[in-house]
Amino acid sequence: MALQHPAERRSEGRSARFEKLAELASNFTSSAVFSLLCVLLVACYVATHAAGLSTEWQHLAGDAMGAVSLLLLALLKNSERRAEHAIQRKLDAIAAALLEQQEGQEGKEGRSRAREDLESAIGMEERL
Repeated sequence: MALQHPAERRSEGRSARFEKLAELASNFTSSAVFSLLCVLLVACYVATHAAGLSTEWQHLAGDAMGAVSLLLLALLKNSERRAEHAIQRKLDAIAAALLEQQEGQEGKEGRSRAREDLESAIGMEERL
């Protein structure tokens, strides 16, 4: 299993099943329905303690909250990485367009330090 950036796991421009699932899950977890489910889960957790139910019920409620938290953390990280990659690609495209525009205006003889820095920054995250 190769460890790749989530945005680079596509095959020929088509969305992978996991990508579609992650997008659906992201949409669901940002909805009011999911917020209500989380409030109900916390209410159940508090109710098990307030009602003095057995330790098994308290552990079950706590484990459910822990599982939801872990899943949300993984989903959040996945969404963050995808957004980061998309932003970086857009910035690289803007930088490349600026360089092309500058080349057209002044030719190759006018190479400034800022231009060299911009050229070296394009695609920098891929070389790391």
